[in-house]
Amino acid sequence: MKPGDRIELRIAGTGGQGLILSGKMLAEALATLGRHIAQSQTYEPTSRGGFCNSDLVVSETEVDYPLATKLDCLVLLDRLAIKPSWALLKPGALVIHDTRLCPELPPHANIQAYALPLSRTAIDLGSERVANMVALGALVALARLCPRNTLEQAVRAETPKSFLEINLDALGAGFALGEQASTASAAALAR
Repeated sequence: MKPGDRIELRIAGTGGQGLILSGKMLAEALATLGRHIAQSQTYEPTSRGGFCNSDLVVSETEVDYPLATKLDCLVLLDRLAIKPSWALLKPGALVIHDTRLCPELPPHANIQAYALPLSRTAIDLGSERVANMVALGALVALARLCPRNTLEQAVRAETPKSFLEINLDALGAGFALGEQASTASAAALAR
């Protein structure tokens, strides 16, 4: 990031997917790098199943307006999150969507879309509840938001001991998915 740069991110899905925790962990990681962060969230009154999102506004200087209005990055963990998020995409935005819970996206002329098996990877690791960690790893790998070890430190700080190992495994799996997608995309562009 250059001085004055501003990045707006949204991690979205349904309540109970750990989206707000993911946003908090990412905010903590970016803050340790000296970035200024504004975090907000939206959730429907149902504790599980309603629309939920965690938004971050990240800047090298003070954040002048704390709410996301034009998204640079969007992670979709459920198709329910498409409608309230889609109109906020900037041209060229990075969109990561789960192949199982959000398999199709509406038409959009100018985005970088990556369909990744986020929830399937979490299930294979032993718990669908860590799909948020898989998504977080993929987002950071694809958007190059911060070094992996910085994010891992934030995850360690915010995770109860009983979930630490699986959260770190899920984060690593997400990084691997993101790196594979990035390499495949670069190879396709080179052709």
